Amino acid sequence: MDIQIGRGKTARRAYGIDEIALVPGGKTLDPNVADTFWEIGGIRREIPIIASAMDGVVDVDMAVKLSELGALGVINLDGIQTRYDDPTPILEKIASVGVTEFVSLMQELYAEPVKPELIQKRIREVKEKGGIACASSIPVNAFKYGAIAAEAGCDLFFLQSTVVSTTHIAAEGLVSLDLAKFCKEMPMPVLMGNCVTYDVTLELLRAGAAGVLVGIGPGAACTSRGVLGVGIPQATAVADCAAAREDFFKETGKYVPIIADGGLITGGDICKSIACGADAVMIGSPFARAKEAPGRGFHWGMATPSPVLPRGTRIRVGTTGSLEQILRGPAGLDDGTHNLLGALKTSMGTLGAATIREMQQVEVVIAPSLLTEGKVYQKAQQLGMGK
Repeated sequence: MDIQIGRGKTARRAYGIDEIALVPGGKTLDPNVADTFWEIGGIRREIPIIASAMDGVVDVDMAVKLSELGALGVINLDGIQTRYDDPTPILEKIASVGVTEFVSLMQELYAEPVKPELIQKRIREVKEKGGIACASSIPVNAFKYGAIAAEAGCDLFFLQSTVVSTTHIAAEGLVSLDLAKFCKEMPMPVLMGNCVTYDVTLELLRAGAAGVLVGIGPGAACTSRGVLGVGIPQATAVADCAAAREDFFKETGKYVPIIADGGLITGGDICKSIACGADAVMIGSPFARAKEAPGRGFHWGMATPSPVLPRGTRIRVGTTGSLEQILRGPAGLDDGTHNLLGALKTSMGTLGAATIREMQQVEVVIAPSLLTEGKVYQKAQQLGMGK
């Protein structure tokens, strides 16, 4: 139902992850029985969690380790890893600079051009070490970098931007971004995002997306909502986009995963995202806290280096444990940021959901709290992840 903001504007009520809760059903099951496996582009994984394509989160070693632990990690082809042969001193410089110098330093460092040979080198390094090679690029570079990544043996390609759609209006008129052609030409599955609406999700699915990323601006390191005012609270966005997935499945018989991306910090956030309809989640700041993370205790957004309109703040997340502790335990913290797989299995057991598909069907209630999704940063601070 629409709510009247004023005489000239109505709006639909939308909900963030912190405004909902999951309702126990009429049965429970042993968490060890819960099946958390999911499939994306023909690749089967035990943990429905993907590490964000952010320079402070994923490098070659993190991608390999995530693969070994049953998850996935995505390397940012527009980032530090493909601009510098040795990214170590660059990452150290980013971690050491003060707040006032941060944006200008990032703009300077990211002015170094991306080198095609480094795209291939990073992907091959992941493959040679036994990892699943996932790579991400913004749409304007995807057609160029996609072919380079494919040649190196990339397993999954993520075409990502703050907002992605199949149509773009340029200064000279209407220009079609031929995403269907791109998906068809790429020898590996292509995931696309980010979006937050039913209609755009359906367009991306019909264009051939092997997965759709959902979420605009809810993340702790993203300031798009503050800078641009664009986005839909994540619980509603996921539910809307999941509805498009279901209708596409009825229409074609093809099931394509929906991935909640942004604003998810704890195991509870992940569980609630799946209950809203997601098949998996993409997270950044929880992994940036791993001792293996390249960010050295910091986490920053992909739009931070923009020379025109920088977005995506740097936050100090600290280091709280190993990647294995964060993903599979044993947990060293009681705030929900360690043993994310254990949290999901325990929640599924409590709710009586034996599979991810059953988890998507559990009852959800509205439970507003002081922490609305528009205050993810405050939540991050409570968990010791603020500046």
